[in-house]
Amino acid sequence: MSTVLYYAELAALSYLGFTAGLFILSLKIAAAGFFARLLASYICMIACALYGVFVSMFLRIVGYGGISQWATGRAFKYTMRLTTGVQFNIEDPHGYLNSTRPAVFIGNHQTELDVLMLGCIFPKYCSVTAKSSLKKMPLLGWFMSLSRTVFIDRSNSTSARSAMAGAASEIRNKRQSVYMFPEGTRSYSKEPMLLPFKKGAFHLAVQAGAPIVPVVVANYSNVLYVKKWWFTSGTIPVKVLKPIETKYLTSANVEDLARDTRELMLRELVDLTSKARGTPIAMPAQTSTNGVIRASGASA
Repeated sequence: MSTVLYYAELAALSYLGFTAGLFILSLKIAAAGFFARLLASYICMIACALYGVFVSMFLRIVGYGGISQWATGRAFKYTMRLTTGVQFNIEDPHGYLNSTRPAVFIGNHQTELDVLMLGCIFPKYCSVTAKSSLKKMPLLGWFMSLSRTVFIDRSNSTSARSAMAGAASEIRNKRQSVYMFPEGTRSYSKEPMLLPFKKGAFHLAVQAGAPIVPVVVANYSNVLYVKKWWFTSGTIPVKVLKPIETKYLTSANVEDLARDTRELMLRELVDLTSKARGTPIAMPAQTSTNGVIRASGASA
């Protein structure tokens, strides 16, 4: 046992030493900063994930399991600020994050750094969504279940609407908000843009009768641009928009709802990025799909 601990300690010290060396080297070579912050991010994520398992168990025991992902996210927020110098500045003057519950929060998806954005922005009693099969995974599945992750039945491939039925019921009954990325994947774009929206988040909001709260993150390729191995410290602006009510909408309204919400978010994304950069930015051209794509239950 002592031998295992010795090698584990040696590996950890080597990892930290190598990361520190890359930070020093980044003073001369910019690409070294990319790998230094990348390694620092991984160790922060692992440490906070382990913390999340234990804090979720404790909070569940004392009756506050719904804030587990908020607590874990805050830990990631502060460790990342300390180790990488990256932080998100949240603009929410009307307090929509903490006053709207339950809600379906949606945001643009740029890179893996959005995990940190969630850590900064997550309100209490909010969680991510995940496919129901993840419940069976050791540690990760336990953490997700303990922290009230809203699970989606992706085995139901009939439609996005059917796949969201169980999740909508959970949102209504437990008043648990969720955060989703309607683009479905990361854009890795250097300029402000949105990929076409999938409709799953909008079906979920309509079925749950919960408002949609758009969250717009300025394009942050000046902080992280994976294609060029660029990763530096910086502050990234985020704006929380006015909730969009869905109480009187039906599935027939979902496509229009998704399209209009995307257009609203795209305008705000361009404006927010323009202000952050101090230079005008043209609106991206519309896609042939009108910004919305059809999603099956499997991809919802």
